[in-house]
Amino acid sequence: MTDEIFRQDGYLFNFEAEVVSVKGDDVVLDVTAFYPGGGGQVCDTGSIRDHRVTEVRYEGKDIVHVVPGNDLEKGDMVWCSVDWDRRFDLMQGHTGEHLLFCSLHRQCPELTIKKIYISPESKYVIVDRDLSWDQIRAALSFANQAIRDNLPVTRTTMDRDDPELAKVRIKLDRIAEDEEISVVAIGDIDLSACSGIHVMETSELEFITVDRKVSAGKDGVAIHFKVGDAAKDAATSLAMSALEMIDTIGCKAEDSPRAVANMKREVELDRRLLKSASRDILSGARAAEVNGCPVLALAVPGGDRNALAEAAESMRSRGGVAALVSVGETLSVVLASGNKAVDCKAVLGDVLKPFGGRGGGKPDFSQGGVPDASSAEDVLAALKEAVSKALI
Repeated sequence: MTDEIFRQDGYLFNFEAEVVSVKGDDVVLDVTAFYPGGGGQVCDTGSIRDHRVTEVRYEGKDIVHVVPGNDLEKGDMVWCSVDWDRRFDLMQGHTGEHLLFCSLHRQCPELTIKKIYISPESKYVIVDRDLSWDQIRAALSFANQAIRDNLPVTRTTMDRDDPELAKVRIKLDRIAEDEEISVVAIGDIDLSACSGIHVMETSELEFITVDRKVSAGKDGVAIHFKVGDAAKDAATSLAMSALEMIDTIGCKAEDSPRAVANMKREVELDRRLLKSASRDILSGARAAEVNGCPVLALAVPGGDRNALAEAAESMRSRGGVAALVSVGETLSVVLASGNKAVDCKAVLGDVLKPFGGRGGGKPDFSQGGVPDASSAEDVLAALKEAVSKALI
């Protein structure tokens, strides 16, 4: 059984240990400060006698250190070092997650956690429902005030029958009957069961911000956050992007959310109108006959891609060929064929290449594009010629 130094002192990152066993790259020590990961936090890395430790994991009650190419032997006394910058980043991130969630929970008491992930590259918490940006803003205000108040972060252990356990955020079904229940407290604002490593005071987080939220599918919503210097950098970058957007729109900062919402509605309306107009143009077009096969060849200014695809599919289903070009800032091309003589994938590739474009798809339905919109008529003419040659 490995003695776990990190349980008592998360700030100790240099230590001496005895090698208990070596099996290839797997090394077990009698004591270790390397955290093997848990609670959504990834493991530590570092070195053992100048050999790189790339992974750490539990194996029963032992902690295995993966040390590729090591020359260690059982009984060796070795000097070990945890990568401190990485460790501290993970400590900040894990404590930051506790603080962020408890702050979000104050805004939405029904909120529950589905998953946590803390690594140097990415930090997020997946919650079971979406939250408004007003709720997130209020939560961040609360969290950063807690950081400024420099609340203590403490760890205690509790028994399963302790009545105080009712106040703790915990999932007892994930904790074995014989396993110690470790509880992390942030001042008097949060109590959470957690076996991870944390900072000692909230001021060590420096600053916390949310930099995006995205769908996590059936699990809910992933709220990505940053802590410390990374949070400051992210906040500055987001602020500059927002100021640039506000300058482009030409509105006051406080009016920008409403202005963007109005622009979004206008774009959605324009798209609906464009799709309707494209359908009208396509429905009024007449196909020409080439060797008994109907061929619809048409360039549609600003044509909606979905409308073009629908028209092309309709033509294909009737045994005909559709060569359709949408003219915008670039050209979008759709080629569909219900006649086996026309291999859409081959034809489209051959036709678009001289125009600097490319396409792909299947023999009966392919799509592509050309960067120069002024070549619309030439592209359409080349498509008509290629289709006609294939049908003769």
